Amino acid sequence: MIAWVAAAPVIAAGTEFSAEFGLGAEYDSNVSVDELDATSNESDYAYIADADLGFDQQLGEKVDLSLNYNVSQTNYDRFERLDRTTHLVGADLGADLGAVNTGMALYYINAQLDGNDFLEYYRGSPYVSGFLAKKWFARGAYVYSDKTIAQNPDRDAESHAGEFDLYFFRRGLRSYFNAGYKFKDEDATAERYDYKAHNVKLRYIHRFDLWGDVLKMEFSWRYEDRDYSGITPSIDEERADQRHRWKIDMEYPLSERTLLQIYGGYSDYDSNFPRAAYDQHVVGTRLSWRWE
Repeated sequence: MIAWVAAAPVIAAGTEFSAEFGLGAEYDSNVSVDELDATSNESDYAYIADADLGFDQQLGEKVDLSLNYNVSQTNYDRFERLDRTTHLVGADLGADLGAVNTGMALYYINAQLDGNDFLEYYRGSPYVSGFLAKKWFARGAYVYSDKTIAQNPDRDAESHAGEFDLYFFRRGLRSYFNAGYKFKDEDATAERYDYKAHNVKLRYIHRFDLWGDVLKMEFSWRYEDRDYSGITPSIDEERADQRHRWKIDMEYPLSERTLLQIYGGYSDYDSNFPRAAYDQHVVGTRLSWRWE
């Protein structure tokens, strides 16, 4: 993805605006729609455009409000029927209570496929975070979500989740680890889509000095274990999924305002439901231009 980013000067004390516009390209070895368990088993190239508006306001010495709006457009070279438009509106109200920070994050997502209604998603998440020691930081949150899928109302669902992240700053932001766990309980309209999931993630971020600037690299692994509670008719048993995702992400500043990003990922989905068992490679690039 190629993105141009502009952060406007501070308008008033404690008030900031930002804006972003982006263009980019991505290769996908197995074009799919994860929300519908739909895979093509064919590769394609995607061209991506996006724009983002952000607003941050200090409401007091220890309270901060952030608002953002993002729109993105993904167009495939051959799979035009899967061209996707996504609108996201988010708000985060946070407070610094001294030893801990706490707040509430709200999101609304509306997505279309080939110009047709596809997904509506609401998410609310109260959270708390803080340092456990000089190099150890933790964050915990409860997440409620509600989704509606126009093409398949049986998949409409509410979910409740609890998540916990632990950070170890080996050398501050220059080198740190992140481990996380999430438990999710999703209740869908059709019982066969109800599931409970355990999610684990590991990330390592490291910044290197290179050619007079700083190269940022991120290595990540994510694992999800889903157990469905209803019988899936086509296999006449309860469905079970195990999903592994690996990703490498590199970012390097080409100038004071220009950032180059290159990323690659591999996903391995194992399931007793054949449609949900597949693997996938994704490779993409991004160039961002920003004012800060």
